[in-house]
Amino acid sequence: MSKFFFKGRQDKRENHGSFGFSTNRAEKPGSDSHPISLTVTSEERKAEVEAILEEHSLFADIELNENAEENISELDSLINTPKTIVFDKTPNRNDPCSCGSGKKYKKCCG
Repeated sequence: MSKFFFKGRQDKRENHGSFGFSTNRAEKPGSDSHPISLTVTSEERKAEVEAILEEHSLFADIELNENAEENISELDSLINTPKTIVFDKTPNRNDPCSCGSGKKYKKCCG
């Protein structure tokens, strides 16, 4: 049979691993499959931390150790993520001025 009637794959299948495609899924810390590890010093503090985790829908392994120093830095970093700052767009030259004068931006404030 000639090549004009062939309906299969012409080239061999490419391997995604050699082209930079990541087949491993990035896991979010604090999820069910990757819980964060926290250390607290008392039962009362453990209850407070569990309430915070429940509020933010996070998962953690909490270790109660009265002799060790409290370590909840992973929880703080997940809760207090920085917010993106969005600046107002400056008007174009021929747009009306934002100060309310009724003139074009280029004649008033530009």
